Amino acid sequence: MTADPKTVLTGPHFMDGNHAACEGAIAAGANFAAGYPITPSTEIVERFAMRAPLVGATFLQMEDELASSIAILGAAWGGAKAFTVTSGPGFSLMMEHIGYAAMTETPSVFVNVQRGGPSTGLPTLPAQGDMMQARWGSHGDYEIIALSPSSPQECFDLMVDAFNFAEQYRNPVIVLMDESVGHMTEKVVIPAASQIELFPHRYTRRAAADYLPFQPWPDGIPEFARAGDGYRFHVTGLTHNEHGYPAINAPQQQELVGRLVGKIRNHAEAIARAEECRLEDAQIVLVAYGITSRVALRAMQMAREERIPAGLLRPIVVWPFPEKRIRELAARARAFIVVEMNYGQMVREVERAAAGRCKTILMPHAGGAVHRPEAILDIIREAAQ
Repeated sequence: MTADPKTVLTGPHFMDGNHAACEGAIAAGANFAAGYPITPSTEIVERFAMRAPLVGATFLQMEDELASSIAILGAAWGGAKAFTVTSGPGFSLMMEHIGYAAMTETPSVFVNVQRGGPSTGLPTLPAQGDMMQARWGSHGDYEIIALSPSSPQECFDLMVDAFNFAEQYRNPVIVLMDESVGHMTEKVVIPAASQIELFPHRYTRRAAADYLPFQPWPDGIPEFARAGDGYRFHVTGLTHNEHGYPAINAPQQQELVGRLVGKIRNHAEAIARAEECRLEDAQIVLVAYGITSRVALRAMQMAREERIPAGLLRPIVVWPFPEKRIRELAARARAFIVVEMNYGQMVREVERAAAGRCKTILMPHAGGAVHRPEAILDIIREAAQ
């Protein structure tokens, strides 16, 4: 399945990450968005509101983030490709419905353009403090897919990927941008619609009498049916059976939650994606994502100029975390340096995957501005001694 050529602006453009993310959503077939204004993410839905009448889509400005996040789930059950956009405090409010989307297996995309926190914090300045919230923010056991773009081009590309993952795995997907990437303006090349591969809705072909809305296929993922198409089903956040009806007991909890977790964990290698630079002989491995990876790349280049064998691992899919690759690198590296605009979040995953085989060093930053490459270089020098 490919994108509708009427919806996609093709060719090279000069645009910021927020606008590129909007175009990526449209290219992915998004035809519904609901949102509430919040800096620094608002430009995404402002552009979508402008583009929606031109591409046959619908945008609703809701009264708050809670309403926005539940509206897209209702739209998804009506057959729409739906997303919402927020930041900081709004992301916190959406956590209940991210958990609901995981439990009800509702394909949906949540975009968080991260800003400095906690609370209202720094509305107009960058941070990466929501990485663990994206993974564990809602209560209970579930798995999430989250992607982290480092450029406006990737804001476009990863929005397409996010909708594909949402449809393929019937799961909420989070795009974790940051203010710097969202407001950075660069060249963005939008491919022809025929070159954009889209994963189709997993619509059932079964007769209504034979359809069970939460009966999994061998890959652990159920087929989908739209409300109003003649299929009878119940959608609830309660522990439920394959019919969708509440079944509040320990055996059903084990069966259902085990499958919800397993459908992502069992495909983690297929979902995982990371960019590698100069890792073939690296003794010092920088781990960074989003805007921070661009600063870390310059620090790595400066280290190489001093003949320090440094390399960079940039997770593009941050959840599931690329722990297999970290384990492989830990077997031969001297140290990991985790560079992130927070006081230590993804560094814990690096430590866990490295399992003590090499040193793990955190290069923290409270946000508001990016790291200086010279400061990262100082840590590289120390680790190399």
